[in-house]
Amino acid sequence: MDQIANPAPGFQRNPGKVITVEPYHGTVTVRSGETVIALSTDAKLLSEAPYPSVLYIPFEDIDFSQLAKTELSTHCPYKGDASYWSVLPAAEAGKDAMWAYERPFDEMAEIRDHGAFYSNKVTIEATPD
Repeated sequence: MDQIANPAPGFQRNPGKVITVEPYHGTVTVRSGETVIALSTDAKLLSEAPYPSVLYIPFEDIDFSQLAKTELSTHCPYKGDASYWSVLPAAEAGKDAMWAYERPFDEMAEIRDHGAFYSNKVTIEATPD
């Protein structure tokens, strides 16, 4: 087996933990008010019990001109360090509305260059094919 260069400490401590990432077959639209922030047919669905599944959208399908990177950073022992972006000009309502693992641990490399949004801060519409 190949050596992992950036292994997740969470999986090392808890090898039975399962996080799946698979293609979402459909279209995902993210809006703040009437403004479309993201539109993708290449989203990925991440499932991690006991949490609700999350749609990750490729950076290329996100309109970063509608977002501003913030200072917030959080850590997940399975995915790595998350960076956050706020929706412009949504003020507090859109604060830290999107997160991404810009340099995820190797086991979660599939979500590199993808962002996810909080459904209580933006409108996420997922329409299956």
